[in-house]
Amino acid sequence: MSQEEPGPGEAGRPGSEAERLERIEALLAPTLAGVEAAGRRLRPAWRRVTRGEPRWPSTVAVLVAVVLQWLLPERLAIHPEWLLPGLETALVLLLVAADPYRIERVSALYRGAGLVLIALISTANGWSAVRLVAGLVRGTEGSDAGQLLITGGGIWLTNVIAFALWYWEWDRGGPVARAHAVRRYPDFLFPQMATPELAPEHWEPQFPDYLYLSFTNATAFSPTDVMPLTRWAKLLMLLQSAVSLLTVVLVVARAVNILK
Repeated sequence: MSQEEPGPGEAGRPGSEAERLERIEALLAPTLAGVEAAGRRLRPAWRRVTRGEPRWPSTVAVLVAVVLQWLLPERLAIHPEWLLPGLETALVLLLVAADPYRIERVSALYRGAGLVLIALISTANGWSAVRLVAGLVRGTEGSDAGQLLITGGGIWLTNVIAFALWYWEWDRGGPVARAHAVRRYPDFLFPQMATPELAPEHWEPQFPDYLYLSFTNATAFSPTDVMPLTRWAKLLMLLQSAVSLLTVVLVVARAVNILK
């Protein structure tokens, strides 16, 4: 008894089925890619899990602040004058060694060390600012206009860096928390967040953005294009504006008086 031969429509049926699936996938691939891209646009990078931001911008800023503190007159520094700059240098080297290229290490100790570093910079600069303002009020500080402007400018610039570090470290829990998308709501509203169609797909705030925020707040004494959303952000910007205004007004007024 002979076996029944397969009909022409049945021959190679598994292969033809696989080929049909491949053709369907090829046809749908552009559509699926468009849907995926649209999903990414609907959920911007600053709200997604991304790679940590580069380490070097914040490190350079900290080192600049340390150098500015070293260059201040001894009468304006906390004694011994090498103590705080030395501790700051040691901490920044420790942070770089622990996470050298990108800031994405999840560690309470690591974050604590970063906060201590910023606190040391702020304490040293706050002390110098208080000493300078007290000397200007009493008339014992600033016999040379050029030196006074250089000293006041160094304190002002260090203040800009210190507040930039605070904004950067606290916004949405800090750089590590932002990279891991831990918190949903931002503390600062950058223009790219309000108008994502004008920003690159992978844009998210990094340290230079917070440095710009700090600089504009210290010069305009008010928010410019970056809006504080939370109470702590508003209070921190208020404090920076007050310190910057007091320092600039007294230093410039004294320098002008000396020049006259």
